[in-house]
Amino acid sequence: MNLDRFRDHPSLFFVDWSLRGVGQVVFQNNPLSGLVILVALAWNSWIYAAICVLGVVASTATALVLKADRAVMRDGLYGFNGALVGLALVAFTSEDFRTGAIPSVAMVVYLVCAAAFTTMAFASMGAVLAPYKTAPLTMPFVLVGWLFLFAVLKFDAIDAGPMAKPVSPEQFSDTVPYVFATWYEGIGTSIGQIFFQDNWISGYLIIVAIALNSRISAAMGLLGAVVGTLVAAVYGGPEGAVRDGLFGYNSALTAMALCGVFLAFNWRSLIYAVFGAVISSWLWASVAIFLTPIAMPVLTSTFVLVTWLMLLGQGAFKALEPASAE
Repeated sequence: MNLDRFRDHPSLFFVDWSLRGVGQVVFQNNPLSGLVILVALAWNSWIYAAICVLGVVASTATALVLKADRAVMRDGLYGFNGALVGLALVAFTSEDFRTGAIPSVAMVVYLVCAAAFTTMAFASMGAVLAPYKTAPLTMPFVLVGWLFLFAVLKFDAIDAGPMAKPVSPEQFSDTVPYVFATWYEGIGTSIGQIFFQDNWISGYLIIVAIALNSRISAAMGLLGAVVGTLVAAVYGGPEGAVRDGLFGYNSALTAMALCGVFLAFNWRSLIYAVFGAVISSWLWASVAIFLTPIAMPVLTSTFVLVTWLMLLGQGAFKALEPASAE
């Protein structure tokens, strides 16, 4: 099936671009992958699926109105940060993180504006990083997400909810033993947590969505989740945090980015990616503890930091080959 035929369709192009935006959260420029990801979110919560659509539509529409580069819009690159911001604002202001809550009118306006703002942030960061041949990744989402989550605490029109979520290792019991479910749920939920889905089945469905476009990316995402989970377990991470996928989601993104997406797939980049996944797992704990006093979530900041540091200097390492542009 030719999935590119709708990119420039007179009436369906925007749907295509938006679905690609959902897929681009995990580096997949494929509308079918985006659609299956939405199904995975809906499996856990229809609210999150709807919010993801709202966020990606707001950011993509903003790029269209501002007449951004058409090729970039066609690849969904203006949409994925908006999708993540929308999900984050609902996740961290809802009484029940797992399912989210239907946002108020004030929150809908707020998250639409936040999603739109990621479009400007993405363009600005892209301009700054262009000379270094490095992508903004999800840093627009991280920056805008933090800023808008902070601001929620100052507005009575928006219910902040239980903002202090268990986002630090020290907030979990260290006496709960590891069991078999810790592993298969922790690995699956690591993938789900990329989209704020505390649901291991949704996570494995997202792996299927990735595989529809790239088996290498699916394998690396799964490997990264496994590595992040194992590292946390070996170093005595709390069972609750491991089972919730908190140590693994940044590792999954890092592994995908460093082997097959930005670097050519070979044994050297595979080792490089696994190393990055290990570092991402450790640094999740570091950043989480650092942010605890201000009750802010880590989001995907660890992935961005590690991936930037390992890609910005890639030119110094002759063993690493940049991935070929499609």
